[in-house]
Amino acid sequence: MDNASARNMWGDFLDTHLEYAFADEPRVTHFCDNEKDCQTCLKLVLSGTKRATSHSLLGLQLRGERLPKIGDFTVITDWNGKARCIVRTVAVKLKPFFSIRGSYAKLEGEGDKSLDYWKKTHWEYYTRELAEFSREPRASMIVVCEVFEKVFPN
Repeated sequence: MDNASARNMWGDFLDTHLEYAFADEPRVTHFCDNEKDCQTCLKLVLSGTKRATSHSLLGLQLRGERLPKIGDFTVITDWNGKARCIVRTVAVKLKPFFSIRGSYAKLEGEGDKSLDYWKKTHWEYYTRELAEFSREPRASMIVVCEVFEKVFPN
């Protein structure tokens, strides 16, 4: 793990959770593609409001990233790379964009927590994300719906 802040937080977590001593090294990441949204989402996770995130399957594939799986740990950082919390994946579902429901949008906890807000902001994000690869989102594109729980700090 290259990020010293994340490495230290992971070590602090393991000090009190020895049952995970042999778990895979956590991913280290921040939310979103800009500082303002990153900090907003981070605050929502820290407060317990945001309990899910949505990846485009195509974006993960084009960047060579693996799919999240149940039991994965992730160190969430702020925009500057400072570790702020650790989450653990509790559910992963692959769904077409058009089939996302309001109950899932509420788990994401962003904006007014409505499906309309979720669809608008995620469509805009996926458009920016895929443009780098000369691709565009589609209503039928697969979204990786990752639900997590904040495990550290409590």
